[in-house]
Amino acid sequence: MRSVPELFDLAGRSALVTGGAGHLGRAIGNALAECGARVALLDRHDPSAAASKLPAAEGVEHAALTVDLAIEDQVRAAPVEQQNLSKWRDALEVNLTAPFALTQAALSHLRESGQGSVIHIGSIYGMLGPDWSLYDAEDVPGTPAAYAASKGGLMQMTRWLATSLAPDVRVNAIVPGGVQRDTAPRFKAAYEKRTPLGRMASEEDVKGAAAFLASDAASYVTGQCLMVDGGWSAW
Repeated sequence: MRSVPELFDLAGRSALVTGGAGHLGRAIGNALAECGARVALLDRHDPSAAASKLPAAEGVEHAALTVDLAIEDQVRAAPVEQQNLSKWRDALEVNLTAPFALTQAALSHLRESGQGSVIHIGSIYGMLGPDWSLYDAEDVPGTPAAYAASKGGLMQMTRWLATSLAPDVRVNAIVPGGVQRDTAPRFKAAYEKRTPLGRMASEEDVKGAAAFLASDAASYVTGQCLMVDGGWSAW
């Protein structure tokens, strides 16, 4: 039986992290690099600076890839009747079509490695409806329908791919709750009051989940959407 450090060892493996210049992407990249993997960060904004800060074992070189997965990768909320179809399509392109296309392109490598693992990033609003009582005009915008639909589709695709690519490749998702970044004070207080653990998420909260799902510690785990939401979805 291998030790716990051995189960989490990713030495000799390669990882591609999309959104690698963003907060969660950098945290996930760091987690995998700390476990010994060679990491390639992919983002529409140049991720070179983030890649240069990744810890690297001797002989390991990380990579940075600048790729635009869609014309617009961020949409703001508005009443349903004001959410135009262009932004709807953009959200589906980035959050649903791109992950499928990337998995498809990498499939031969994932299978040949014998240790292939795909980790999607879902959202609590891909599983649950938004609690509109948390929002007002002064707060961060609520979640638009396209974002929720695309994340819900991504999480179902996680389960579909898990059964379709097994036993060669494992497919799981991390489902984070709201991440604190310059959050409006009233929204932050309301969100934390509604969350059993009493706080919003930080980037560090996803690191352990990413290392677990990528490693042999999760070798018998596939098709799961791991909630990292402070208990938000347990109500």
